[in-house]
Amino acid sequence: MTTVGMVTGAGRGMGLACAERLTDTVDTLLLVDRDEATVTAAAKDLSARGRRAVVEPFVLDITDVAGLARLAVRVGEIGTLRAVAHAAGISPTMADWRRIFTVDLVGTARLAEALRPLATAGTAMVCFASMAPLLGGTAPDPAVDTVLDDPLNERFLERINDALGPAVEDTGVAYSWAKRGVHRFVQREAVRIGPLGARICSVSPGLIDTPQGRQESDSHPGMQVLLEQTPLGREGRPEDVAAAVAFLLSAEAGFLTGIDLLVDGGVCAAVRGRPLG
Repeated sequence: MTTVGMVTGAGRGMGLACAERLTDTVDTLLLVDRDEATVTAAAKDLSARGRRAVVEPFVLDITDVAGLARLAVRVGEIGTLRAVAHAAGISPTMADWRRIFTVDLVGTARLAEALRPLATAGTAMVCFASMAPLLGGTAPDPAVDTVLDDPLNERFLERINDALGPAVEDTGVAYSWAKRGVHRFVQREAVRIGPLGARICSVSPGLIDTPQGRQESDSHPGMQVLLEQTPLGREGRPEDVAAAVAFLLSAEAGFLTGIDLLVDGGVCAAVRGRPLG
């Protein structure tokens, strides 16, 4: 049996770090990214390291339904789907609110839908969320959550606009709600695929030193305040998040599904709680 792994957003940052961790855990590893030059270079570099996996680039925009179908076909041609690290996503400075919801939430749901027929005993998936909705601003609202829970509805963007009102045009607000949607999606998907013996979790990175993270920090001075409040006193590294993802995808996490793992150096605890003593 040939085992297949997949990392989306694999060209750089946390996606690439996840790919590096998975090269010794599967027989074939698909690196998925919309940037052909970047993902091809990443695949070539990882292949040259002499690890277990055959590394193959796959150029894809995660919102492309036809492309996702081709991706699923390719996985089926190779073997059995074992591990998926879905790191592809965009942050508030990268697009408008519509694109943020489309990539970060709708794209996640579309990927899971495309891969669901391939899920079997031992398949595990980790979706990247964020600490953003855990820091406030997305208090539970049944009306909004009802919309978030139906991201593949053809009127999704119209409905979320109606539910959130003008605030949705703030890309930071949109990002937080989109990532809340990812948290909720993972919980529901765990129930869908659990009877197959498959698992799904999410991971919520904090302040991580990546090109995308630096772009956000440069645009939002408040990020420095969060860094100063981080109990471990530093930004995270892509490798910190990749280690958590690798654990969630491993057999050692075989009884974990439908949960979110916060990888933030303690900043959410510091912001939401008070020091003792």
